[in-house]
Amino acid sequence: MEIFLMVLVLLILIGISNVVNHFLPVIPVPLIQIALGVIATFVPGMHHIPLNPELFLLLFIAPLLFNDGKITPRDELWQLRSSILLLALGLVFATVLIAGPFIHWMIPAVPLSAAFALAAILSPTDAVAVGSLSGRVKLPGKIMRLLEGEALMNDASGLVAFNFAIAATVTGHFSLPKAIGSFLVIAIGGIIVGAILGFLVIGIRMQLRRLGMEDVTLHMLIIILTPFIIYWIAEEFHVSGILAVVAAGVTHAIERDKMKRGSARLRIVSDSTWSVILFSLNGLVFILLGLEIPGVISEVWKDPAYNNGQVIGYIVLITAVLILLRFLWVWAANRHFRAALLTALSGVRGALTLSAAFSIPLTLADSSPFPERSLILFICSGVILITLIVASALLPILTRDTKADPNELEEIERTARVRVLEAGLNAIREEMNDENTQEGMNLISSYTYRLQLAKLKNKTELGNAWKEALDIRLEGLHAEKKVAEKWLREERISPILVDKFQTSLSKVEMLLTTRFKWKKLLILGWATVQRVLIGFKRKGKKFNKSHPKWGAYKALKLEAIRAAIHRVKELETADNQDTIQTIIADYQSLELQLMNDTYASESGKKLSVERRELELKAIQAERNEIQNLYEHGDISRTLANTLRVDVNYHEGHVYETQTVHDEETEH
Repeated sequence: MEIFLMVLVLLILIGISNVVNHFLPVIPVPLIQIALGVIATFVPGMHHIPLNPELFLLLFIAPLLFNDGKITPRDELWQLRSSILLLALGLVFATVLIAGPFIHWMIPAVPLSAAFALAAILSPTDAVAVGSLSGRVKLPGKIMRLLEGEALMNDASGLVAFNFAIAATVTGHFSLPKAIGSFLVIAIGGIIVGAILGFLVIGIRMQLRRLGMEDVTLHMLIIILTPFIIYWIAEEFHVSGILAVVAAGVTHAIERDKMKRGSARLRIVSDSTWSVILFSLNGLVFILLGLEIPGVISEVWKDPAYNNGQVIGYIVLITAVLILLRFLWVWAANRHFRAALLTALSGVRGALTLSAAFSIPLTLADSSPFPERSLILFICSGVILITLIVASALLPILTRDTKADPNELEEIERTARVRVLEAGLNAIREEMNDENTQEGMNLISSYTYRLQLAKLKNKTELGNAWKEALDIRLEGLHAEKKVAEKWLREERISPILVDKFQTSLSKVEMLLTTRFKWKKLLILGWATVQRVLIGFKRKGKKFNKSHPKWGAYKALKLEAIRAAIHRVKELETADNQDTIQTIIADYQSLELQLMNDTYASESGKKLSVERRELELKAIQAERNEIQNLYEHGDISRTLANTLRVDVNYHEGHVYETQTVHDEETEH
């Protein structure tokens, strides 16, 4: 019961941290969560939560890195492979070789081997901490990808160097050739094991699908368990579990790309589930960090053997050396001062550093206490806090564009809206089946309109697009009228029906040509006028398939639609292809509706439910894309909130429409 209550409190704190961040956006979420973790230590039963390093890596770091491996763009990482390796391998070992002797010189009580160990666990940046920066700091895309790639790789090199340094401290023996050989085996072995197991899991899931087992819950369970199992197996083979889960994440990203259309429902569920898991794990990492810091600090703070001011000076100097080394290393590689400065300040340390520090043994081989273990833990905690604070305070200032170009901001918003709508449109296409084809086509038509409008850059271009669409629409209506006139001349239909048909077309033409109204009509989509096109009232009753003349009217309308499609295709040019395809899709949707006799039929409610399900799935895809854009730093928090408000409004309209439809059905 105590464990349940403890986990419950931690999850509540995660929620509170996001509420606080909403009102205090200037303070990054990780710092708020660390502060809440510190406060939680005063809650009875929360004062001591032992941090088992191996369990921490398995439960938290493994799934987070697995997900990072899935979502990090592989092509961009490959282009930056040299720079990533220079940071993930070269800088880590350079930090150990330079910062280690500096720490020993500054603090003689820390043996050289132990100083190497401290430098090793301070050298890798934290993937979770780096990811927390992207939503608040608009780093250049290349630098952000470089940081992500570095964070995926440098954990293994840092931990290997740390383990050898600790072993040298404990036993008093160290072999450089053995260390290099072990590192290669551990790193390369981890990548190979992870890739093999990743493809094995993919093969198992594909075989289950071939056997007809398409259950989303089963596949989702396999995906969730994958990083934990792969990390555990890799560690049992004494290779890097961290690199193994990263490699497995990359293999799953490849599988995801290949099976993009065949697993739409699974992907939607997977994105939603992982968003909750990652949200919780990210928060727990920093809250647990906050829970551990007071105990670490108090042990040194209360010890009279340590001068507190001097210890704080150690932390500041070590942090400065780490940042300076990082700056010089990057600057020497590309000679770009600003890029080097941003990369240096972005080298945030996180919970991985502290968890590794906790794995330092209490005693040496001769049973004597490990030298200055408490001080090492204290320094690690201090460096973590300072790097987070420095990055949070300085990066927003350095990346802020004081002369922001309004055109550039408008372009960012336009691009984001296009990507969000494309995500919704793709979700609809992937979820369409034989039962919801008609509703899917209607929604595709609606989304295509919105997407087409979102791509327009300015009011002039918007007005030109509206005028172009209007002219093409009118040509289609004229083609429909010609079919009615032809049928009347050939006496294939009564003059009364032709008159009604022509009247419905005239109403639509009036809507299109009336100032302001047609603009609103085009925004809402052609589906808005389908009822005007097909149905009309006769003596207080709806003209539909139950009417004795419906068959003749339906035949006329179908031929008129085909004539309109033919005429619209004749107007196609290289510049208006999107508009032409949109209008043709509208007509085809209407044609399908007529052919299936589903307009104003008894299945209307069923169709409405199917449309709502499709639309809600599209809305969820839009939300996922907004979150993805925000997490990768492509949009600001303000723009993300604006886009979410639009999506929420759309969702509210869906439920409102369904409620009104149900009320009309009851009456």
